[in-house]
Amino acid sequence: MKITANSTHSARQPTLRLALLHSSLVAASLMLLPLSSNAQESGYTAPRTVDGAPDLQGMWTSNTITPFIRPEEFGDKLVISSEEALQLEQAVADYTAEQDLPSDPDRVAPAKDRIELADSYNNFWFDDGTRVARYNGEFRSSLLIDPPNGRMPAYTASAEERLRAEAQLREQRGPFAGPESRPLAERCLMSFGSSSGPPMLPILYNNHYQIVQSPGYVMILVEMVHDARIIRIEADPLPDALRPWMGDSIGHWEGDTLVVETDKFNPNQKFRNSTENFRITERFTRVSDNVMNYSFTAQDPATFVQPFSAEMPMNLTDDVLYEYACHEGNYSLPGVLAGARADEEQ
Repeated sequence: MKITANSTHSARQPTLRLALLHSSLVAASLMLLPLSSNAQESGYTAPRTVDGAPDLQGMWTSNTITPFIRPEEFGDKLVISSEEALQLEQAVADYTAEQDLPSDPDRVAPAKDRIELADSYNNFWFDDGTRVARYNGEFRSSLLIDPPNGRMPAYTASAEERLRAEAQLREQRGPFAGPESRPLAERCLMSFGSSSGPPMLPILYNNHYQIVQSPGYVMILVEMVHDARIIRIEADPLPDALRPWMGDSIGHWEGDTLVVETDKFNPNQKFRNSTENFRITERFTRVSDNVMNYSFTAQDPATFVQPFSAEMPMNLTDDVLYEYACHEGNYSLPGVLAGARADEEQ
């Protein structure tokens, strides 16, 4: 079995037998689920904590096969039919079954410039879901809902110029000059793909979030890189000089919805090339005992020509939070740097 070269990951993806079972049952499951399965239940009121706040506590998972950015074939079509959802889920089940077959021990080594994801990960380690995201009873083609085409907004002219300058600097310095030139995830500082966020987006694995509340605080423990995000309720903002990982998150309650405003991100943490002007507003609403709606609107006038918004369901799970032993198993970083030094010697 191939294992990753950077960290200990969870293993919740179905085995071959379960994937095949999923293939045969997925059509029936779609027909049995009511369309309002994760819409706001009629008359539903979220449970309360000891201080009277809506109770969002529990272990939640965001894994889904619905991508953040909409595939071009769907155009402006956000809501898809149950038949289209079935086709997408069937394709994932078939792929999972194929990938779970034993590896060919006689296969040739991958070319240096053509290393695929399958060359470094077994499908066993993935936990990116088996179901299409269903938000307020609707099957979704993307998590992005605005712009209407489900694509990220274009960069501003100043952002494009900034990115060209940064690329030239990286070329001069070299991407393997030292640990500081490598991505934050590779250095075990933050997750890749904005798992910790904000925004909190599903990725290949470790998509679990444990929420714990106390008076004045909401803490979100992220399975990926075990980041602990602390949201301060009705609090004063941090001084401008303080720029923590995951930003300065201040929340307030609007009925049963937790609204979180975040800014002051660490300058080394970027979302799709964002700047220190990045701002995001998130909303967490428990719509049933087992489902929480998560949505956000983000903006960065220095980078994007317009704000963008997304929605996704988070589902309560009985799973435990796996340890993410990143530093303990991280031989990728010294490996790539040692390889760069060897190339330089040649």
